Amino acid sequence: MLTCLLLAHRPCASALDPSLDVGQYAHMAWKVREGFTKGVVNAIAQTPDGYLWLGTEFGLRRFDGVRNVSWQPPPGQHLPSTNTFRLLTARDGTLWIGTSNRLASWKGGKVTLYPELAGQYIFAVLEDHEGTVWAGGGWVSALREAVRD
Repeated sequence: MLTCLLLAHRPCASALDPSLDVGQYAHMAWKVREGFTKGVVNAIAQTPDGYLWLGTEFGLRRFDGVRNVSWQPPPGQHLPSTNTFRLLTARDGTLWIGTSNRLASWKGGKVTLYPELAGQYIFAVLEDHEGTVWAGGGWVSALREAVRD
């Protein structure tokens, strides 16, 4: 199920290089019980610099293919919450971060917060064909209002 979901959100996939023998490829598995990460991984995205970003309930993690480290923003900057639900790498290389308390983005060494969505659970972040990023949040609040009416 997770594999299908990840493939559905990826615009293209590349096959293995047919000129290489299967023995020339390496495979490694990183497991939770070996300390890869703690908590549930809610989202995965890859930025143009090759890093894999993991959104977990305990914060944002960055994986370089060897090490998985807890990511900390530069001094004076912060994410709105450690509980990360959605990640999206936009075509311009911006990493969009949907948390339990608002939307943020990371590009060029700077975290940008979006106060319009303060206090909102961000459950969806998508980029349309024109490059516009859309974020959906606050579904629990909207659902409560609909039930009351």
